[in-house]
Amino acid sequence: MEQKTDRPSKYEKKVITIPNILSFFRICLIPVIVWLYCVKQNYMWAGYILLLSGVTDMADGYIARHFHMVSDLGKMLDPIADKLTQGVMLLCLVFRFPLMAVPFVLMIAKEIYMGISGILLIRRTGNVSGADWHGKAATCFLYAMMILHVFWHEITPAVSAVSIIACTVLIGASFMLYGIRNAKLLKK
Repeated sequence: MEQKTDRPSKYEKKVITIPNILSFFRICLIPVIVWLYCVKQNYMWAGYILLLSGVTDMADGYIARHFHMVSDLGKMLDPIADKLTQGVMLLCLVFRFPLMAVPFVLMIAKEIYMGISGILLIRRTGNVSGADWHGKAATCFLYAMMILHVFWHEITPAVSAVSIIACTVLIGASFMLYGIRNAKLLKK
């Protein structure tokens, strides 16, 4: 387990760090994914780029924590890269799978709530709340569901619907649990 110290990291105020470069790289991959998926309709390559984005996301987090390269910019840039990638990929998938609009809209609502309540919590407590296990589980399932739909071009309607509904339920449950957590923290 990582020990926390009160002294600031030497990377805290840095802009150019390996994790920040990886987060920025992920943001740069978003138009490539859209171009491959929507314009070229090359679903395989869009999927490979999505996987590359996921790998760089894991590497970014690992490097930031393991080498103590957590920065203020990185705390903002990493979740922005995550949510933009997820939202854009879901939006791309909506055109082939209209039911994808449900998790897309729910994710947007959740992120708006999380953003507003997060800002209020930071103002009130000065602390940034991290992701809980259910948020990570919902994100993993969301990526799995998106990758399934990207790579399995002729996915059966039943498998598609079940995976989308399961993903929506997980996102909704996570939304509810974060809502309860943040409401309690704001009341203190």
